[in-house]
Amino acid sequence: MASSFRAFLNSPVGPKTTHFWGPVANWGFVLAGLVDMNKPPEMISGNMTTAMCVYSALFMRFAWMVQPRNYLLLACHASNETVQLYNLSRWARAQGYLSEKKEEASSQ
Repeated sequence: MASSFRAFLNSPVGPKTTHFWGPVANWGFVLAGLVDMNKPPEMISGNMTTAMCVYSALFMRFAWMVQPRNYLLLACHASNETVQLYNLSRWARAQGYLSEKKEEASSQ
């Protein structure tokens, strides 16, 4: 048990590196997005949510391409992408961007 913990501690993605602490800090974005799920859609910033979606998509690719592959960062940004896309869809629906297409399709 102690040797496996020591191996993790000294690994290239262990807690002595930024490959560990960067993703841990980025979970704050996911938590903030989860809190935003309880807010009314009118309070959501479409520009910021879009920026967070682009940011997470870019860093998911980075986490996959970097060596050693950073699965913790990938999981963090995949979770953030999911939460932010949901919030973006709530905002777009509240702004009327998604509801108009349904009305046009039903009238035809």
